[in-house]
Amino acid sequence: MSSTIESAPEEQQEGRSAAIIVYAFPTFILLGAIIAFLFPAPFVPLTSYINLFLTIIMFTMGLTLTVPDFQMVLKRPLPVIIGVIAQFVIMPLLAVFVAKALNLNPALAVGLLMLGSVPGGTSSNVIAFLARGDVALSVTMTSVSTIVSPIMTPFLMLMLAGTETAVDGWGMAWSLVQTVLLPVIIGLFLRVFLNKWIDKILPVLPYLSILGIGGVVFGAVAANAERLLNVGLIVFLAVILHNVLGYVLGYLTGRLFKFPEAVNRTMAIEIGTQSAGLSSGMAGRFFSPEAALPGAVAAVVHNITGAVYVALMRNRSLEKASAGEKATIAN
Repeated sequence: MSSTIESAPEEQQEGRSAAIIVYAFPTFILLGAIIAFLFPAPFVPLTSYINLFLTIIMFTMGLTLTVPDFQMVLKRPLPVIIGVIAQFVIMPLLAVFVAKALNLNPALAVGLLMLGSVPGGTSSNVIAFLARGDVALSVTMTSVSTIVSPIMTPFLMLMLAGTETAVDGWGMAWSLVQTVLLPVIIGLFLRVFLNKWIDKILPVLPYLSILGIGGVVFGAVAANAERLLNVGLIVFLAVILHNVLGYVLGYLTGRLFKFPEAVNRTMAIEIGTQSAGLSSGMAGRFFSPEAALPGAVAAVVHNITGAVYVALMRNRSLEKASAGEKATIAN
């Protein structure tokens, strides 16, 4: 009893810290993007450091991981496997559908496809925590999708964009190994062997990741300031449709396999929320500055929709949602 009482303030503090990240992150990115749009010159040089920013983002993610995060694949393989497969099927196909439905130009279409083909975003873990989802599943799905991304992302881009746009599959795979896989593995290695020291800096890591994402997004916005005047509205619409439909189909995937409500909520988050900073950086490097725009916009949109999702889910108890599911199934 006493341990529960003692841990309550720590849980409340964790919840407050997570809430700050979810609500402050889109505000910081949005304000920074507006400034970069209005005064692009100081931010354009940031595009030269995209790989550094991506490495920072992924290294900080690796530092937050632990071996038990991967052990869950063995303990509860079904939701992890289904979730990761669904993510790499639903989001790329949704990107193709939305691009065709809105008649996006080739650069924006390939940028949206890149957004749909990258692994889950690190903010999804915080959103899952605040939305009362299955946090352990969220962390594991993000970890697994990140680890397999050097294979899956180039494969999807070659399959779905290769017929219309030249795709450097090997170059993309090697870049993902350098900027995603290696930093995550090094971060995980340090977490295992320097756990006590890493625990002390854990509260700072999300903010370092946010700064890294800001570096990618602000540079992309500054480099595309003039283009945004012409295509800004359609990009926002495309990213919102892609994201919201991802949430809906992700949640329905969990329902289809009759998973618990907490798992369904996490499926929606993990499938609908992509690594926007990685998407923007990779699209700008391998395609064109304009192709980086969907990822840059998603860095704002995904966190705003995440905050809305948290508000909706926190007002819906897990027990009532599960009871509603059982009644629907019974009928």
